[in-house]
Amino acid sequence: MELRSNYKYAIACVSSMGVRITPENRMAVQNSNMFYMQATSAETNVLNISSSLGKQCLALTKFVEGSPIAAFIKAQLRARNIVFEGKDVAQGGPWGYRHQFNIADSGFGLRAPRVWNDRTGEVGRTLSADDFDLDRIFGEEGVGILHLSGLILAMSPETTECCVKVAEAAKKYGTLISFDLNYRATFWKGREKELSEAFKRVASIADILIGNEEDFQLCLGFKGPEAGGKDLGSKIESFKGMISEVRKAFPNAFAYATTLRQVVSANEHLWGALLWADGKWFVEEPRPIPIMDRIGGGDGFSGGLLYGVLSGWEAEKWLQFGWATGVLATTSLNDYAEPADEKQVWDIYAGNARVQR
Repeated sequence: MELRSNYKYAIACVSSMGVRITPENRMAVQNSNMFYMQATSAETNVLNISSSLGKQCLALTKFVEGSPIAAFIKAQLRARNIVFEGKDVAQGGPWGYRHQFNIADSGFGLRAPRVWNDRTGEVGRTLSADDFDLDRIFGEEGVGILHLSGLILAMSPETTECCVKVAEAAKKYGTLISFDLNYRATFWKGREKELSEAFKRVASIADILIGNEEDFQLCLGFKGPEAGGKDLGSKIESFKGMISEVRKAFPNAFAYATTLRQVVSANEHLWGALLWADGKWFVEEPRPIPIMDRIGGGDGFSGGLLYGVLSGWEAEKWLQFGWATGVLATTSLNDYAEPADEKQVWDIYAGNARVQR
């Protein structure tokens, strides 16, 4: 691993921004009339760990010109210490462009959380690498890590081409590339061949690959070992076996990681994580954690892992910090984690919930 010595932005991402609305007090969507709104995207949620801890981060995105939702998103990103670049596009009338709505509840007990995505007319689907001065961003200003997710890569033919070109530009200038595979069947339907090729192209130049066993199978074409059961112990061994094959096909990466989650109820999960780096495995055995809102735990994990890489820590600490920032995300109605400082994260890892005075 060789991180650039000079950069303006610790992490950058390509992203389509939207808003998430969640009922208050863990009510269900269909019987609520009070909702909490936040700006959201899987990719900026990853940036939020580093941005909260003082590192400057950049979102490459697109907005609807004159939209109050766009203004809300921009204000939220500024408040989260995330710089953004992106064109403002005319709405084109009531049936034109807009930002996505993610409508979700947190669930309670044995009532599972439910998520409904409304993405018709989403302006982010039109993202193009030509929207950005990539030579300036990655060459002159510099970026430590470019983070991409399979969500934005697969969103539309335009975003697929955009992400591949941005990744290639980043690689040219020595930026590390983090790729969370994030398979979504609805995005892939009818585009399997095209997306398989694009995902393999990005994976071939990625330095950090993140995803569960199904992500590696469905995005990159690995058959892998049989899962062998639903218990987390079987999943750990199954994932280890698969990564040995992934490493042969995509040897450029220096780290391969996944989270482990078993749902006890909407209020309690078993949460663990795995990392291969420095030629060996690191394992965070699943522990029971209380849940306020489960959405964002995986992005929190990725963000904490990347913060560890940026901080120059040993690989074991990347995993520990990522495990804890994933937990932190689940303690909030926001779908991103906002650590106050590193100590708060390490206290979570240590299980120290004593009051801080």
